Amino acid sequence: MSEREKPLAEAEVTAWLAANLPKWKLEDGWVRRTYKTTSWKGTLMVINTVGHLAEAAWHHPDLTASYAWVEVRLTTHSAKGITMKDLELARKIEEVVAWQPATDGGALDGTPQDDLRFSYIKYD
Repeated sequence: MSEREKPLAEAEVTAWLAANLPKWKLEDGWVRRTYKTTSWKGTLMVINTVGHLAEAAWHHPDLTASYAWVEVRLTTHSAKGITMKDLELARKIEEVVAWQPATDGGALDGTPQDDLRFSYIKYD
């Protein structure tokens, strides 16, 4: 088994998440995060984003979705636990899905959050 597929101890995963991805949690053998959206359109945009990142990484999460939310769950089935593959993909998903252009000081404005015709994700 390669180092990247070595299962991590629960304390390691919890500490790593607290330091790097505090909105992600370790529960029932999965690292999890629920993204709230403003509509089905937003839910589909999150799902497609996660799908693209997972396919590019060749490491695929389980997803559960409803009208206004998407839950992402990661584990490495072949390792029977959480590995660095899960944590690194979670970090990339968080980086892309939670990106708020208007807050990073660049030229991009980001979607108007006060107009539901354009807003698609509820940033926390």
